Amino acid sequence: MKTNSKAAFPYILWVLFFTVIPFVLVIYYAATSKDTGAITLDNLANASRYFPVLIRSVYLAVIATAICLVIAYPLAFTMSRSSKSVQRVILLLVMLPMWMNFLLRTYAWITILDNNGLINSFLTELGLPKIQLINNSGAVVLGMVYNYLPFMITPLYSIMTKIDKSVIEASQDLGCNGWQVITKTVLPLSFPGILTGITVTFVPAVSTFVISGLLGGSNCFLIGDLIQQQFLGNEYNLNYGAATSLMLMVVVFISMGIFNSFDNDEMEDSMI
Repeated sequence: MKTNSKAAFPYILWVLFFTVIPFVLVIYYAATSKDTGAITLDNLANASRYFPVLIRSVYLAVIATAICLVIAYPLAFTMSRSSKSVQRVILLLVMLPMWMNFLLRTYAWITILDNNGLINSFLTELGLPKIQLINNSGAVVLGMVYNYLPFMITPLYSIMTKIDKSVIEASQDLGCNGWQVITKTVLPLSFPGILTGITVTFVPAVSTFVISGLLGGSNCFLIGDLIQQQFLGNEYNLNYGAATSLMLMVVVFISMGIFNSFDNDEMEDSMI
């Protein structure tokens, strides 16, 4: 037991300094006045005025997460059934954009979607009218899908590679067609990967501010932009920013609790 405690000590310190203490500081600043330091609920009351912005952030994050799941699931399944060499090549192509800076990847989409960008320049050459592709919610969702799609693919691919081919062959021998193999065999066995992929995709998507700031502009103001303004912008206000961050953290905790409840239900069903 002493050996286990000593081995866990660095991890306990890590959680303490980078999770517990920052969380306590967020709560402290959210519940105190900027001028007097007295306990107050004014910061939370002011933050609640931007509840529609939070709803918009959750809405766009849900859409982006759903699109990532629809794209990633068949791709991950195809990868898991391919040869080892093909798996390595596809995985390399999936992870290759992640080697570039996040800001540069997002800036690249500006040159593609801008009113004078590649797509609209091509349309102009064809004699077609330009399309407003940037500074809207669609561009933000596109940026989220592009940047966070690998977060959905990797856990799905990881769990699907563990599904034995004999299990799929057995379901086919029992009379299942292709669709039934997916829905009755692959889908239940890959459910933990789906939950992990949804979690690690939704959490950064709902809190993003770089993507919305560059691709959404003033027409798509999200909760991450509001927090960024309070901490890094001209409206520097730690207390108000902490209250807004706390509101976002509550949404993240609730969503993770929902995902975990699905995971627990799945484990109970499998045990039965």
